[in-house]
Amino acid sequence: MRTALDGFMEEHVYPAERVHEEQRMSSGDPVNATPALETLKATARGLGLWNLFHPEERWGAGLSNTDYAPLAEIMGRSIELAPEATNCSAPDTGNMEVLSMLGTPEQQERWLVPLLDGEIRSCFAMTEPAVASSDPRNLETAIVADGDGYVITGRKWWTTGALGDTCKIAIVMGVTDPEGDPRHRHSMILVPMDTPGVEVERGLPVFGYHDRGGHGVVRFEGARVPRENLIAGEGQGAMIAQARLGPGRIHHCMRAIGMAERALDLMIARAGERHAFGSLLSEKGVVQEWIAESRWRIEQARLLVLKTAWLIDTVGNRAARTEISAIKVVVPRTALWVIDHAIQLHGGAGVSDDFPLARMYAMTRTLRIADGPDEVHTMVVARGELGRTQPRVS
Repeated sequence: MRTALDGFMEEHVYPAERVHEEQRMSSGDPVNATPALETLKATARGLGLWNLFHPEERWGAGLSNTDYAPLAEIMGRSIELAPEATNCSAPDTGNMEVLSMLGTPEQQERWLVPLLDGEIRSCFAMTEPAVASSDPRNLETAIVADGDGYVITGRKWWTTGALGDTCKIAIVMGVTDPEGDPRHRHSMILVPMDTPGVEVERGLPVFGYHDRGGHGVVRFEGARVPRENLIAGEGQGAMIAQARLGPGRIHHCMRAIGMAERALDLMIARAGERHAFGSLLSEKGVVQEWIAESRWRIEQARLLVLKTAWLIDTVGNRAARTEISAIKVVVPRTALWVIDHAIQLHGGAGVSDDFPLARMYAMTRTLRIADGPDEVHTMVVARGELGRTQPRVS
């Protein structure tokens, strides 16, 4: 599968990058799919490179996290195109996994099947602008039982994918029991984007870049959905979030390693073709240090992610909690270090859009905040270590 995916990237994805960007610019629409992307989707599906993330064969490739991780890395080398071209992009992957694990047959038929087929996209509404969402206990959006339905009222932001014209469904996290304990106060519910009372107020750029599907500020003003749209029952929001985020962090981290690998390739190519002060940049000691350190930082980060994937596969998310938090800190920092030095080596070209480095930096920098900021994951690792009574042997 790695060979097939590498071939798809070389023959189809990399050549489409410039075409995709030109189509985005000429259309004036940065959030919706371009003809180039739609062509890639059809090609990937024809090659069997579709839903590679899903661990169940009836829904996807049937790969473990350990087996999928190297494929996610390859996709990360073209972060704008490859994940969506293979139907393996966030937040759809996490939403599909939630519906696969916890959705009712009716929910799966209505929403999971078209997501797996790539007919629609989805968004995940959790973070809120009015509270510190790094602590999910702060979330205030209300999900209130009312007769045969629930009424949702609140405001979310960084709702990735919400601005896309194919985004048809949101998974919304909110409070169903304000007096409940922190682990059972919240629930998750399916809210169609065309529900009366759902308004996408605006999109949020990341360092000036607008990602595919955008990052929406979404208001829910008395949005009413049927009771059967609740996922897994009231008070299960925290459980669903943890089930969703563990494997998702493997995906994010391996894609970030893919970006780091491509940045290193660009660094090496640039160093071998540019002269300064009488010699190639590749002959400068400082540049050789950057290249060498990039290599060992990437290798260390990759091995930690693969260990984490193996632990999730063999002992589960809970037992791998320390490692999951560790990779969430280590990998974005590693990728940012490599990308930053690649930018430095490219000089003015590095901060332009002539190379993918500036966009890669912007996207990778968000990973130090998304899915929990570094400081929260550092706290999780430290508490795990301080709470140990025996040496770790994993």
